[in-house]
Amino acid sequence: MGITVREFTNKDIKDMISIWNEVVEEGVAFPQEELLDEKTGLDFFESQSFTGVAVEEETDTVVGLYILHPNNVGRCGHISNASYAVKSGQRGKRIGEILVLHCLEKAKEIGFRILQFNAVVSTNTAALRLYKKLGFVQLGVIPGGFHMKDGSYQDIIPHYHTL
Repeated sequence: MGITVREFTNKDIKDMISIWNEVVEEGVAFPQEELLDEKTGLDFFESQSFTGVAVEEETDTVVGLYILHPNNVGRCGHISNASYAVKSGQRGKRIGEILVLHCLEKAKEIGFRILQFNAVVSTNTAALRLYKKLGFVQLGVIPGGFHMKDGSYQDIIPHYHTL
């Protein structure tokens, strides 16, 4: 299965919203609680510094996506932040790794100097393994920093990678 990452187009919106909302509804990784519709989704994805989609080359099917944007403003505006989503039936196929590697290059190309993740949930072991493999640095642990959909609280582990 060949995967290409490219900038999203309007024809991708329905698939992107489906993938994004799936992660939001799972309630174990993204801080968002509101689902996107076609209008809010288009507005959201267009407002990012870059929104990339992972496309399965043979079928031209969107199987994942990422958003890249500043983590802060002004004197901290050189630090970026990103979120990744992979379609549930496509997880475990290294699509997340392809997205993160593309994002690291894109962030540098845009002019960011650091990619920072504010809230990697401690139960997201696949993401934690991937970020370690790719050289991200853990900044510590924020106890109970993420409110899970089931009502429990899990630790979050901020990370960064110098670009």
